Amino acid sequence: MRLRRAPASVIRLKKDLIEESQEQKDMEEKEQNEKDHDFKIGEKSIQTKKCSSQKSDQKFESKNFFTCQQCGKSFTTNKSLKIHMRIHTGENLYICQQCGKSCSRKGNLEIHMRLHSGEKPYTCTQCGKSFTHESTFKVHMRIHSGKKPYTCTQCRKSFTHKNTFNYHMRTHTGEKLFTCDQCGKSFMTEQTRRYHMTIHTGEKQFICSQCGKSFAHKVGLNYHMRIHTGENCFICQLCGKSFSQKYSLKIHMRVHTEENSFTCKPE
Repeated sequence: MRLRRAPASVIRLKKDLIEESQEQKDMEEKEQNEKDHDFKIGEKSIQTKKCSSQKSDQKFESKNFFTCQQCGKSFTTNKSLKIHMRIHTGENLYICQQCGKSCSRKGNLEIHMRLHSGEKPYTCTQCGKSFTHESTFKVHMRIHSGKKPYTCTQCRKSFTHKNTFNYHMRTHTGEKLFTCDQCGKSFMTEQTRRYHMTIHTGEKQFICSQCGKSFAHKVGLNYHMRIHTGENCFICQLCGKSFSQKYSLKIHMRVHTEENSFTCKPE
């Protein structure tokens, strides 16, 4: 049975919303930094603690107050919501001349253009890896700093990325949000559901350039390629013998542990 694909316009809108969310995050961080420098130095810049506290309270109360009725996304200011609405209304959009993607802000279009130009202005001083988005760069830096801001309240395990934390929380709740519309089986992640769908579609889009063999999953192709390259990633720490697959190493370890799950029965 073949899956019915969503209309191209729907796919385009979803893609735009995902990229818009990333770009919106970068722009809001930039605007906040600009606001922090707008306070003039002089007699009019003196603010009382009371005034500062009131502004802080107002900012807290307005957080996520402005919600889009079309997609449910929330914003801290009405201005940001109005700009976001251009995605749904098509009003005053900035269009990429290369791929047709639409952006609600000129700054967002400039960030998007880096995908075509290959520009990655944010470079890690630790490992040299570069990034298109500032927010992605900041998340990457946690690898070097060891910072893990997302902590599970149930088992105290900490995570670097929010999406990894969200996935982990489902192991406690048992929540499976992604359901196969063919057999009804549910999964914790969309990626796992997509992997599962290849069982129904029979699709094998990952093809070996050496022998033409095809695979449903990229990981399967990666394992297979080791046959051609001779790469052995899994090494026995006792004798140094190497294997292309982890499973093969586990079987080999029985030689050292004298473990034998398969016993011949005498005739």
